[in-house]
This record gives sequence, structure tokens and C-alpha cells, in this order.
Amino acid sequence: QVQLVESGGGSVQPGGSLTLTCLASGYTYSLYCMAWFRQAPGTERERVAAVYPGGGLTYYADSVKGRFTISQDNAKNTLYLQMNSLKPEDTAMYYCAAGRYGGSLYDCVNNYNYWGQGTQVTVSS
Repeated sequence: QVQLVESGGGSVQPGGSLTLTCLASGYTYSLYCMAWFRQAPGTERERVAAVYPGGGLTYYADSVKGRFTISQDNAKNTLYLQMNSLKPEDTAMYYCAAGRYGGSLYDCVNNYNYWGQGTQVTVSS
């Protein structure tokens, strides 16, 4: 019953910025890990950023650390991914994901059961 809808993708020049949003419904934020994944053609899906239940702990892939910021507005049931200093290698389909949190930090690594439809991010061409 968890439903995720992404928006905010588009085409930008290298060095530019984009903000992705994920509108979530059917879940309680305190019980779910929320994350952004991305996948380029011919590559494995990569977890680029995640926020743990309560919002006090975040994860960033080394490839985006210092450039991307994940945040959430629980009152609006919205997850954000602020992407700055974008590079061509950031080009990918970006997905919002949610997974039930069972009390272990490992639950927020790969246990994502719900996915949005994806939004395309293209940095130059």
C-alpha cells in the first residue's frame, strides 16, 4: 500500500543543480527507511543516499558525498534529494524507495520493497 511518486528530473549542464522530490503515502516515516537509488543503462542499481527512521542518520555513496543532500519533510510526506555540482556520470534514472525498518541498521542497506516510477536525470549529453 506504500506509494511513491518522484518528480524533479530533467536535463542540466555540468555543475548545475536539481532537486528531486518523492511524495509518499501509505506509510509511517518512523517505521521506514527512505532512499534514493539510481541506475544507468547497463549498470547495477546504486544506492546514492538514504535516511534512517527518525531522520537522525543518513548515508551517502562516495560518488555523491559532499554534492547530494537527502532530506525529508514529514509533515508533507515528502523526501528530497538536492543535487549540486552535477557531473555527466550522475546521468541515470533516479528512484525513490522505501523499506520497512525492523530495528537494525542493516534494514536500510538493501531491504527496499517499495519503489517509485523513476525520474530521469541527464547531465549534458
